[in-house]
Amino acid sequence: MSAENSVEALLEEARLNASIPPSAERQRLREAANLSRAQVAAAVGVGRTTVANWETGHSDPTPPARLPYLKLLKGLAEIYPAISAPAAVPEPTAAPDTAAVPPAFVPALETLRGPDGRAIEGDPGPCIRCGMETTYQSTDGRPLHSGAMCQPAGTATPQAAPSAQAAAPATTTATAHAAPAPVSPTPAPVPSRPERRARSAARAQADTTLLISRAVQEEAERAGGDEETALKALIKRAIPDVMHLFNETRATARYDYTAYPALPDILKKPSKKDPDQIWEARPRFHHPGYSLRAPGDIKVTALDVNAAYLSALKCWLPIGKLEHSTGTDGIEPKRSGVHLVTPGEWRHPHLPDPIGDRDEPGALWITNSTLRLLQRISGPKYGLTDAPVIHESWTSGATENFLDALRKLLSAARDEAIENRDTLTLEYVKAMYSKFISTMGESIHNREMVRPDWMHIIHSQAYANLWGKAYKAHQAGLDVVAMMGTDELHVTGDWRGVFPEGRGVSQMKIKHGEGKATGEYTVGAVGR
Repeated sequence: MSAENSVEALLEEARLNASIPPSAERQRLREAANLSRAQVAAAVGVGRTTVANWETGHSDPTPPARLPYLKLLKGLAEIYPAISAPAAVPEPTAAPDTAAVPPAFVPALETLRGPDGRAIEGDPGPCIRCGMETTYQSTDGRPLHSGAMCQPAGTATPQAAPSAQAAAPATTTATAHAAPAPVSPTPAPVPSRPERRARSAARAQADTTLLISRAVQEEAERAGGDEETALKALIKRAIPDVMHLFNETRATARYDYTAYPALPDILKKPSKKDPDQIWEARPRFHHPGYSLRAPGDIKVTALDVNAAYLSALKCWLPIGKLEHSTGTDGIEPKRSGVHLVTPGEWRHPHLPDPIGDRDEPGALWITNSTLRLLQRISGPKYGLTDAPVIHESWTSGATENFLDALRKLLSAARDEAIENRDTLTLEYVKAMYSKFISTMGESIHNREMVRPDWMHIIHSQAYANLWGKAYKAHQAGLDVVAMMGTDELHVTGDWRGVFPEGRGVSQMKIKHGEGKATGEYTVGAVGR
């Protein structure tokens, strides 16, 4: 494409973006053309939930789907122009209609079902009872949740207005002069900003938590009680669902982020099969003093770190476009990205190397998570290695709390599922956070963001967290026999005196599996 054509394409997109209609108009245009959200989603290359977010104002279109979506809206606006409303005619003030029925009291309607008794899906829309989006419909064709999935909205708000009007009776002209001046009511105490923020966050988390439980109930009902079928459906929808949750938790966030930054070549895959140049420091450690193959008399316990990737969402993520720097110029506490470094020599064969298992020495590109670990353990508190030499970096301003709201939401749902022994919800939550991380890079399954730097940083944070647990065990007098992946740690001795046992995010449990080196087993010493 010539430079002139490229400029014209950018100008066309800018013109379309400047005239993008509001969210309600986007929905009107689609409905006027009798198009479903699924049809629009397929045409522009996004998920159906994404189109719903654009039409409800939860988010605005982002590349690469933005340009085709804007072209579609422009074309529909030419076919179905908005009709100007006539000038409003003042009407006499009428008494409040006490017979009005709030939405929560919609007459009981039946859910539309097929011959097999299962609820039939249609085009998604706000439920006529609770207002939350649903794909189920009532027998008269309106969106309606099925059975227990619908939680009617409270009636406090609709009743507030009549109560306020009843509290202020009309005053006649004759009594107006004789009546004393009204006494102003004592104002209610105004909550502080932290209190308001806490209430808002709690309310938002409760609302988004309902989205998880309703999704599980929908698929369970659609599957007719077949848990395996329901789980397959939940895993299939995990990516669009978690992106919707992500957008919901970002609604009141402080930081705007770049979903499609210009990436340096080191973060680009040369081909579909070949990886980029970032080293995630994935561990594969075995203690040289133990043999996992020969039986022995030394007892070893294989421990499993719960929800390792979920905990790793708490990490420093760059929120803008990555900028290049050399040496230590771009190294600041509140910046994050990727760095070309030469790590110090690791002289502790009985401890895992924090850089992972490397085939070749020398400089390599690592993430900010790994760099922070290397800088920490090379400091005066640990003194385990020399400080890494930083050659160049690609970084941006960063925050450690970018994904914290999503992490807390999924953690709470996970804890509740464990308490209720709800395997379906537990596996659904696991699929959401694992797929959220694995598809935020260059993935055809998630077109709402392209942040391979985030994916690498979160992976590396999981490995850094595991290394920290291994070092804690070592400091407590346990031998670290093996450390692998993001969640596997094999130790000798009384591990329960070091780590709390359980299935919680901050706890550890015994790892059980088909392999030999799982659970509790014995090994032989090899020249310790």
